[in-house]
Amino acid sequence: MAPGEPQDVSELAAEAFIYGFPLVFDLQQVVRFTREGMGSLPASPLNTFAHATQLAGPNDTFVSINNDTVYSIVNVDVSGGPVRVEVPDSHGRYYVMQFVDAWTNNFAYVGERATGTAAGSYLLVAPDWDGEAPAGETVIRFPTAVASIVGRWAVNDEADMPAVRELQGALKLTPTSAGRGLPEPDPAVPEDLRFFEELRVWMQAFPPAERDREYQRRFEPLGLFAADSPYADGDSDLAAWLRAGIAAGREQTEHALKHGSGPTQNGWNLTYHVFDYNLDFFEVGALDDEQWKLPDGPGRYVQRALAARGGLWGNHGYEAAYAMVYVDADGNELDGSRSSELRFVTQPPCRAFWSVTMYDTPEFYLVANQIDRYSIGDRTPGLHTAEDGSLTIVMQPDEPTEPERRANWLPTPNGTFRPILRMYEPDEAVFDGRYELPPITRHAE
Repeated sequence: MAPGEPQDVSELAAEAFIYGFPLVFDLQQVVRFTREGMGSLPASPLNTFAHATQLAGPNDTFVSINNDTVYSIVNVDVSGGPVRVEVPDSHGRYYVMQFVDAWTNNFAYVGERATGTAAGSYLLVAPDWDGEAPAGETVIRFPTAVASIVGRWAVNDEADMPAVRELQGALKLTPTSAGRGLPEPDPAVPEDLRFFEELRVWMQAFPPAERDREYQRRFEPLGLFAADSPYADGDSDLAAWLRAGIAAGREQTEHALKHGSGPTQNGWNLTYHVFDYNLDFFEVGALDDEQWKLPDGPGRYVQRALAARGGLWGNHGYEAAYAMVYVDADGNELDGSRSSELRFVTQPPCRAFWSVTMYDTPEFYLVANQIDRYSIGDRTPGLHTAEDGSLTIVMQPDEPTEPERRANWLPTPNGTFRPILRMYEPDEAVFDGRYELPPITRHAE
């Protein structure tokens, strides 16, 4: 290996960090699910569904987790052979089974929008599978041997949970045999270089699309294609250059997350197309449409990293459109030291439902509060609507004294925060600009 000048190698390492972050972050969460679980989702081995029994709360420490639906999640390994998944009839209830490969490509959808709500059976197969599916089964080909199914069930309130638990219990997943699982990184590698060790091992185990394989050859001087780890020596020049690259790549990612160049509207980052980086894998329910494809090139990898960092396992905009906001109408960072308001003259147009969910920064976790309210939307009971039909959401850490403001209170942390607006099955008006998101304004005392 001839790495060249230190600055060149560090810059290349920063580029590799951004390129590889989605793969590493995704599979770190897969490992976490299998070993620890997450909040109300119990630890579950590969090819075993984990079902949440309640809506997510602050103990569910997963980036930008939603509070609209109850999760059913399984990390699937098809390396041992086909895996059959059977979904029950939800009798019209909104749900979605989102299929996410190891590089965070959304490559298939099953559910109300994509396939309807009748019962169905699907055969999940490896990238190189050449068998024949039984009659009546739809084949879903995985881009990588390990991928995640992120299931979401709409829940109206706690009284609605027994019906959802029954649907969760009717989900069936049947593997042919045990697969290979995830390869283990070399334990001798120092912790601060583990990112590159995980990237090396997992990039080789789960190769990306052909266009990405060609692009990632540029990272060969970093040792990412070595059969054995070159990172065990934490005192080497390479180790120092990689550390500098990790720091630079992380700084670039965090800066771009807040100050990205994507479309904005009244302070909102319109992240409707942030998950459009998949250009190659379109199975059932995934739209192979130019409207939902980012231009090919290095900028696509940056967008993919930002999507993973800010909202891992988020849906395409046609399934659920997301907008997030860091600043108010005057450009000031949102902060719990000030009372803020979000006034909808017209509520967001969508065929399913919408919500605004509160997150802290920089982790983007749900915010603990005394009334256990983490989101407000069109299904929230007891909201106060003004005489003109408008709805004003009140954002502050302390409980408002006025009854109307208390009814519409979405608690914030004392420090900085970042809400997300979600619109499930959004109308076209959301995308073509006919519907405009209102700014968050400071409350006049």
